[in-house]
Amino acid sequence: MEQYLITPWDTRTGTEPAPVNWDLQVPPEVDAIAEQVMRQYDMKVSSRTLITSKPDKGGAIWKIETNKGPRSLKLLHRTPERSLFSVGLQDYVVRQGARVPALIPANDGKLFVEMGGKLWIVTDWIALTPATKVDLVGAQELCYGLGEFHRHTKGYLPPFGAKNSSRLYRWPNYYQKIAKKIGWMREMAKAYRDTAASPSILAVVDEYERQALEALERLKASAYPRMVAMGEPHWGLVHQDYGWSNGQNGPGGLWVIDLDGVSYDLPFRDLRKLITSTMDDMGVWDLTWMRGMIDAYHQANPLDAESYEVLLIDMAVPNEFYKHLKEMFFDPLTFLNTEAEGILQRVVATDRTKAQALAELAAERSKYKPGSYESAAVPAEVKRISSDSPWDQQSWGLQPQEKEDRKVPAAEESKKGRLKIKKKDADTGEKRSEQEKEKPAEVVSSPVVRLKPMKKKASVPAAKRKPRAGKVSQRKVIPLAPYLSEESRAARSGQAKKKPISGEAVSSPSSKPAVPAKKPAVKKRGAAAVKKAGGKVVPLSKRRAAAAKRVKGQAAQKAVKSIKRVGSTKGKTKKAAQPGKKHSFTKVPAPSKKLNRQAANKPRPKKGVKTRGVR
Repeated sequence: MEQYLITPWDTRTGTEPAPVNWDLQVPPEVDAIAEQVMRQYDMKVSSRTLITSKPDKGGAIWKIETNKGPRSLKLLHRTPERSLFSVGLQDYVVRQGARVPALIPANDGKLFVEMGGKLWIVTDWIALTPATKVDLVGAQELCYGLGEFHRHTKGYLPPFGAKNSSRLYRWPNYYQKIAKKIGWMREMAKAYRDTAASPSILAVVDEYERQALEALERLKASAYPRMVAMGEPHWGLVHQDYGWSNGQNGPGGLWVIDLDGVSYDLPFRDLRKLITSTMDDMGVWDLTWMRGMIDAYHQANPLDAESYEVLLIDMAVPNEFYKHLKEMFFDPLTFLNTEAEGILQRVVATDRTKAQALAELAAERSKYKPGSYESAAVPAEVKRISSDSPWDQQSWGLQPQEKEDRKVPAAEESKKGRLKIKKKDADTGEKRSEQEKEKPAEVVSSPVVRLKPMKKKASVPAAKRKPRAGKVSQRKVIPLAPYLSEESRAARSGQAKKKPISGEAVSSPSSKPAVPAKKPAVKKRGAAAVKKAGGKVVPLSKRRAAAAKRVKGQAAQKAVKSIKRVGSTKGKTKKAAQPGKKHSFTKVPAPSKKLNRQAANKPRPKKGVKTRGVR
């Protein structure tokens, strides 16, 4: 069972019906692996209930009843290296005092179990209730809990072997992508002018594109470049999927769950997403709600003036317009004729109050103290909280992954000294290397090594060239003697027995190669050469006739030898057909008259069956 690799089990395309309801169950192989994972912990499981499933990604969460109380078993759908990054963060914030479910170590001391090509974790089951969405108090509770979580993530350094995840340096690229995709929406609406939503999109797309480009210029002129220069541990991590389902009230306050998508970023990006999605649900940019949510977050994780300004710039980007209208790229004809018009009208109506609300919030910038980003030195190394547990030093090792050993070609090796090759980023379209994917997009040049021009070597005659050692002996020699005629064999054997003459190369393992002998002159042919040699010239016509007669005689002799028995009838032996005939039946002349209509309508004979000609 360990050889089974877990992959997304709902791989339908389009509108194909699901064979089973994958939201309520998982494949039997995943169930069997879950049973094996639970045996890796010091607990006795009495029942297991599937709470949620991600069939399109390959993840799931179970509630298990054990002899040590209810617990949660979770299958992380990302790669083991990427999941190790989030597992390390979850352990880190728990030690910092955050209200996050603590990881329970397995029997081997690790905080996870690696099986089926994925990581599995077990935590205590925490009884939680969602925060209320009907009033501002619930939104403020959610924002305050988010600020606490962000504060506890500062200084995190991932364990060795984890795949780093960061969006800290990608804000300009994200804004460029938004502007570019909105431009694509214009072209899409022009290409489908006959659809219901095309005129409405063309009426507003220019304004939304202008908003994205203006936000990009404001971001470049802000303190953003100096802020990100402080480094990733300085800012901490964002949840990326924070909302009313992943932030819920529990013992002691608000708990944050489902941390498997965390990433380095400016922390208030989570706050921006929460505010803009709430305004979109309300259908209006309510200044009271926006101010109350920002103040609640500020109490838990204080904002400075520069962070507040970048937060408002991020709100000015047409995020909701892009999020809802990007569905046209997948099925433009259906989307533009059905859902697009209603969605667009709702987004446009909501955004009528957006500019005024942001302008009033911008006037309150003086409430926040300025930050210190003038000296963008290398951030001080942050030490993780140490643990006295015996498993702390060995709890992060992953199973070795099978990777092919690839030799770097000389051409690629030479490129490394000149320019670091950029890898294309799926989101932004820019070429960036794997190590620099999380850093600002820029070309990093290394010192250019100038090579001296190579001197052209003088050509050495073939006679003086030394043979390469070991090349001849390693070559596989195919004996040609069986494939040669008798005359050729005799000629070759005669040459082998002949003593070498002067100037002829003699192969010897100990002696140096001698100068090869000159090629013998080609013997001239033709009438002039024959007369010069004193022979008799035979006319060409006679030579051709003699050759034809000789060939005909050889063919007849070969045919006589090939006569064989083909069967016997009454003691008589049948012989094969003579070589001069193609078949044993007489040739029938073709009909001279044209086929009449009646004969032409007759069915054609089957292949392989002899039939008489139609008359």
